[in-house]
This record gives sequence, structure tokens and C-alpha cells, in this order.
Amino acid sequence: MSDARAEILGRLRRALKRDALAPAAAADIEARLAAHAPGPVPARTRLDREGLIGLFSTKLQGVAGTVERLGSLDQVPGAVARYLARHNLPAALKLAPAPMLTQQIDWSKEPLLKLSSGPSDGSDLVALTAAFAGIAETGTLMLTAGPETPTTLNFLPDDCIVLLPLSRLVGPFEEAWARLRAATGGGLLPRTVNLVTGPSRSADIGLVPQLGAHGPRRLHVLLVDDDTQA
Repeated sequence: MSDARAEILGRLRRALKRDALAPAAAADIEARLAAHAPGPVPARTRLDREGLIGLFSTKLQGVAGTVERLGSLDQVPGAVARYLARHNLPAALKLAPAPMLTQQIDWSKEPLLKLSSGPSDGSDLVALTAAFAGIAETGTLMLTAGPETPTTLNFLPDDCIVLLPLSRLVGPFEEAWARLRAATGGGLLPRTVNLVTGPSRSADIGLVPQLGAHGPRRLHVLLVDDDTQA
């Protein structure tokens, strides 16, 4: 601790008539913070894998999102091509630069797809990114910001396709946050963590719901049915 910070904290303690924490008390507080004891967890999230898949899909579809279940990463290029054709979209895709998307998927299976990788500058119609976690409780995606998953891909394109390996599907929110803390090893969390439930929508004007108000008009999730792919 710097001398200036110590002086400021000392003044605050004196003003509040509090002494500095004893080492034992400070260690107890640190231990309690590290434990991250969860609060009450809804019983509806205590399901087996198939139950979580069903709950996640139902909740996502209930907020105008769509979902497709795939057997492996090998099926991703075909699923993306079908999605683009179904919505009459150009055969162009901006990929998040995550190795799972750029290295572990054989995109040569769809040679007509025009691929690029990196953050979006707002001109991309369709993006494919990967979710850190899927939360079955509400059909929510946890999307973390970082070099491999630029936040711009979550909000700027009209259509956002998100790849979610089933090993990243959890029941309650608490489990998703616990996984994120574990992934950081107790260090700093990502600068941005977005919790996305369905396409962007707003009813601010005339109470008429509009999709794509401040983000994608369509959200499509590819559930990869292979736990080894995460």
C-alpha cells in the first residue's frame, strides 16, 4: 500500500473512530470473500443435461431467439450456411478470433462463405462468436470481452450467431459466475461481461416492441453436443 493511500485510510478510520483491522480479522474477511457462498438457487435449474438443454431452448425461444443442436464442431459450417440462406443473407461472416472458431472448425466445407475475423466496425451483417456460458434458468448467454471475443460482435451486426458447447451450459446464474471466477484463477474478471437474453428489443416508442433497437435483430444459438469441444 502506498504512503498516500495509507494516510487517507488512516484519516477515515480516525474520523469513524475505528482501529485498523487485526490480522486475524482481515484474514477472516478475505476468506469469506473468496468463498463466494451462493444464495438460494431455484429448484427448476437442478436438472440433468437433457433437462438443462430443454429449459435453455424453451426460455431462449420464448424471447424470440432461435437454437439449433449440433453433434460436433464439424457441423457448424453447414449450420451457418443454412441460417444465411434461410434469412436471405449474403454468404459473408465475421468470426470472433477465438481458436475454437478459427482453427478447430473446417470452414472449407462451405467454400462459398466469405470469412473475416476480428472486431466489427459496424458494416458486418452477421457475426459468429462463442459464449463463455449458457444459463438455462432464463435462456441467457454470458459473453465475455477479450481479444478472442470482441464485444462489438455482440451488438453491431444485425444477426448474431453464438456457439455454445454443451459443457458450458449451466443451470443457475450463480454457477455461471462461479465458473468465470474459477477461469480467472481468482484474478481480475474480464473488463466487460454481457448477459444477453434474446435479440435486442425496445418498446419505448408507442409501447410497440421493436427488435434490433440497440443490438442484433436476430440471435441464433448453436448448441454443440460434444463436451470435449469446450
